[in-house]
Formats: sequence, C-alpha cells, structure tokens
Amino acid sequence: MLKIYLDNCCYNRPFDDLTQLKVNIEANAKIYVQSLIKDKVINLCYSYISLAEILDCNIEYNRESILDFIAEVDAKYVGYDKSNVNSLANEAISTGVKDKDANHVACAIIGKCDYLLTTDSRLLNYKTDKIKIVNPIEFVEIWEEMSDV
Repeated sequence: MLKIYLDNCCYNRPFDDLTQLKVNIEANAKIYVQSLIKDKVINLCYSYISLAEILDCNIEYNRESILDFIAEVDAKYVGYDKSNVNSLANEAISTGVKDKDANHVACAIIGKCDYLLTTDSRLLNYKTDKIKIVNPIEFVEIWEEMSDV
C-alpha cells in the first residue's frame, strides 16, 4: 500500500482563500487524498516537524481539524532522530530548500513514504531519487492512472 506524507502547507490548503482557482483545485485534491487515507486505501505518515507546525497554527479550528484527522487515521509517526534527519535534511538545504521543508523531506524518507505532497513551489522544485515530491493535484492524477491498471 502506498504511503504518503503531507507537509504543513498541504494540510492547511483547504483553509486558504478558495476563490483562487489553483488554490481551490489543490484544496479539493487534498480533500480527495484525505478521503483515500480515511478509507485506508493509502497510508499517512507524519512527523515531529509536522506536529510542531500544526501546533504553531494560531487558528484553533484549523489546528484541531488537522490534529483530529491525524488521530483518526492511525498515521505512522516519525520522531526526531538527529543523525538521520540532519544528514538527509542537509542534502536538501544545500540546494536552497528551507530548513523546515528539508526536515519534512527527511522525515518522509525516513518514514519510507512513496510521495511527499506539498503546495510549496520551492519544495516542488527540489529533486531527489529518495522520494517523489508532488502537488496534490499531480498525486491525484498519478493515483487515478495507477487505479486504472
């Protein structure tokens, strides 16, 4: 079964300004992915950096909605393992990826995820052979192709 990792901007996409077409489509794609996770068709992985960013959200409804979703789906948790996280994160940082985003990448790799989903254009530009980093829209397209087989 596929395992995916959502970064913080992906978790929060449904709470953004949905009057913008791209944001609206990304939000709907994320909600579809969330339904696949709830239906146990794909697995979710999250991490210490995910929790830190979620808990840092100052909008209680958003924060609680995301935390409830993670608790509901029995997601795999990746804790902070300094040596593994730092070495993988430093690879991404050396290419210009921001520190928190690099930690998401590292945790997704450590969690043995197949995909990291993000709406962050900078992170989408990072390429590695260790994990596929895609937008939720792109993931839905990939999923539909895989499901047709």
